[in-house]
Amino acid sequence: MNAELRPFSLPLADPLDTARGTIERREGFLFRLESEPEAVGVGEATPLAGWTESQDECLQALEDAADAIDADGDPQSALSNHNLKYTPAARHALDLALADLRASRAGDPLYRWLGATERVESVPVNATVGDSGVEETVAEAERAADAGFECLKVKVGARPLAADIERIEAVADALSAVELRADANGAWSRQQAQQFLDAVGDRLAYVEQPLPATDLGGLAALSGPIALDETLAEGEFEDALDANPKAVVLKPMALGGPRKAVELAEEAREEGVSPVVTTTIDGAVARTAAVHVAAAIPDVPACGLATAKMLESDLGPDIAPVADGRAVVPQGEGNGTADTWRYDD
Repeated sequence: MNAELRPFSLPLADPLDTARGTIERREGFLFRLESEPEAVGVGEATPLAGWTESQDECLQALEDAADAIDADGDPQSALSNHNLKYTPAARHALDLALADLRASRAGDPLYRWLGATERVESVPVNATVGDSGVEETVAEAERAADAGFECLKVKVGARPLAADIERIEAVADALSAVELRADANGAWSRQQAQQFLDAVGDRLAYVEQPLPATDLGGLAALSGPIALDETLAEGEFEDALDANPKAVVLKPMALGGPRKAVELAEEAREEGVSPVVTTTIDGAVARTAAVHVAAAIPDVPACGLATAKMLESDLGPDIAPVADGRAVVPQGEGNGTADTWRYDD
């Protein structure tokens, strides 16, 4: 067994403004495993500040993993390294490469190897409506609904609270048959979050991350449906569930790999919490794997997987395209993205 690394840099179609600054590119590494008899698995590490380790930390962890695999030929041993807990993007690359290799060897698509018992042709996805004024928010939401999306996530938290309440009310009035979610990215105080929930909580499936990630006490005290995202990257999963969320937003890149995401989805379901799979604006390899993760979860709700168009270029062809509000689940062996190793866009 041997391992190789390849760096990449993908420009976004449009710069993305976040609470932690503007993102113009997604940079990371492909990680390739090859064994005898010939079998190949490819993983992706695309670190994102606030959710994962830094670029330099990711590279060091992957180089150490590659050296260990080249020395003893055992990727599972490298994956068990305790230090990878602190570098989830690097762990994701190794976990995905190994899962891709093993699923390919078994002749199964990755989602079946991850535990799905039936064939899944597609999974539902949500569209994301960005921050803008009331009229443009409604227009963008209507365009998404016309494109077949039955679930919309509206970004909130960048405007005065009253303005965001007005935006949600306007979209809910215009699209009464569409499921609405709101995402505050931890922007509010406890008082603001509760005011928002009191005003429009009954018109939303949930409000994602209404308070800062570490305010578990405040999150647990809120009255109304909430989902947790950034909180999952800051502490133990069991502690997050103690905040009584309606849903948890599972990013395989931030959790340490596709198998970990499926495991946590099962744990959430056991506690009556809905698992929603999303990406961190990943390249084609990790994005496709996230689709497989969603397909491995029975009756998965709409997931945040419609992110390919946010990239100006990609690691390879999009084999899990989104149409009519659903992402196609690839049926080939493994993740289906091994050719990206030598893809030249």
